[in-house]
Amino acid sequence: MIMLLRNRAVVALGLRMCSSHVTKGPLADAVKHSSDMSEFREVFSKAKHIAIITGAGVSAESGVPTFRGKNEKWRKWLSQDLATPEAFSRDPSRVWEFYHYRRELVMNKKPSAVHLALAECEARLKKQGRSVVIITQCIDDLHRQAGSKHVLNVHGSLMETRCMSCGHVSVNKRSPICAPLKNKGDPGPDVPDAQIPVDKLPRCEERECNGLLRPNVVFFGETLDSHILTKVEKEIETCDLCLVVGASSIVYPAAMFGPRIASRGVPVAEFNIHTTPKSEYFMYHFQGPCGTTLPQALAQHESEVF
Repeated sequence: MIMLLRNRAVVALGLRMCSSHVTKGPLADAVKHSSDMSEFREVFSKAKHIAIITGAGVSAESGVPTFRGKNEKWRKWLSQDLATPEAFSRDPSRVWEFYHYRRELVMNKKPSAVHLALAECEARLKKQGRSVVIITQCIDDLHRQAGSKHVLNVHGSLMETRCMSCGHVSVNKRSPICAPLKNKGDPGPDVPDAQIPVDKLPRCEERECNGLLRPNVVFFGETLDSHILTKVEKEIETCDLCLVVGASSIVYPAAMFGPRIASRGVPVAEFNIHTTPKSEYFMYHFQGPCGTTLPQALAQHESEVF
């Protein structure tokens, strides 16, 4: 099963891509989902290994734009057209302006009730010999800021850079990340590009490399980090409960994680402000702001013993 998932994820769906396609067939039969919170709480109280898949809706609860709908454009470009290796190769200054804007925006945000509930749940259950892993599509640092320890960033992190020359990855929370980007990145449609010379963009400081840095995020059209994907596969194969929180379920390969878990007969609960293309495969669906529904779902159960 792990090899099947790896083959499907890396070969067929390993490219980070957006789709509204609803996968049918071998994943799982469609089920009539429940919104019975007390029933879910009983399932939750018995779970030993919980996988929680989070998406942009979780970041939105902290005021981070989802870059869809009204936030889909930065200046006159679609966000998805800027977040590609081709765009970075053509115009690294423009792409760095876009990501500088996103970095600065995220640095001013705080963890939401969702982030805090997940972190508290992980810490509490660890004392009981139970585990919680967060598999997140979010590229901000808010899960870790909230205190979550076991986090798998499938799409990378805005707070990391990777050298195009030597490949070195490092945490970078400088603001601005380089002097020429200070006060740059305004998303207004009439704002001109800064056209920063490439040698003035963020550069590698590793062993006097001085190579061009890029955000350590997975651009559209790139494959996921194989080491992260291997860890994700393990969690998908061993969890006995899954929560899909604030995820649109249209960005692959992450969109298939929940249905794959459901295909093993494992309960999957979706928390979202609306249904998604994958809702029909999940045992539970709780509609509404995740900051309202999730803390209630993960609160200490009466059966928990310390």
